[in-house]
Amino acid sequence: MSDLLINLIFVIATGFIAFHGITYRDEEGKKDFVRLLFGCISLIFFLRVLFFDLLQIY
Repeated sequence: MSDLLINLIFVIATGFIAFHGITYRDEEGKKDFVRLLFGCISLIFFLRVLFFDLLQIY
């Protein structure tokens, strides 16, 4: 597999995890700290791979 395909799969997966983790709310409308934490961590990896590896913005 090429690096581009692996990076695209990684960006899609981490983008989905980040979106789910940051926007998740339970039945009472409260946010879960652990989901927010992992959502923010995956957002950092998403942006890093997107800008540095895919778009090659240094």
